[in-house]
Amino acid sequence: MTTFDWILNLTILAVMIFTVIGTRRVTAATFVRPLVIVCVVVTAFLRGVPTSGHDVALVLGFVGLGAVLGALSSAASRVLVREGRVMVQAGAAYALVWLVAVGFRVAFVELATHSERFGRWLVTFSVQHQITGADAWRAAFVLMSLTMVVTRVALVAWRAHSVRDRAALVPA
Repeated sequence: MTTFDWILNLTILAVMIFTVIGTRRVTAATFVRPLVIVCVVVTAFLRGVPTSGHDVALVLGFVGLGAVLGALSSAASRVLVREGRVMVQAGAAYALVWLVAVGFRVAFVELATHSERFGRWLVTFSVQHQITGADAWRAAFVLMSLTMVVTRVALVAWRAHSVRDRAALVPA
């Protein structure tokens, strides 16, 4: 990874954690900010989605992993009503999910780049499973991140809508 990649990854991690940790009022920014961040990631890293060999299967597997991580980060976020306002609360569990997701991606790239043993294993694995190369792996990780964010945003939005509806039904 280049210095730019490190800075971008750490910045994204910090923003995704520190703009969510704590108890915050649900606003449009609750949903727009993470989607804008993921769009920056997609434009910075995605250079197309290879479709040769088993590249699509690899990408779909990572998209599935992103959905699981997104569901976990949503589950680690509590949606509640306080003083008539819908709030979302996230803490250490939410941060841990993000640390695992970003750490997995960074560790994979660093090992693929700097570990001869892992690099050989990765080439062998890719050949055996008809994965065409680095672009397929890059697309898989980028789309995993995109899916993670979109899944969390969608689930929190759905839960916020449900809580708002239930709060409106409770007599004052």
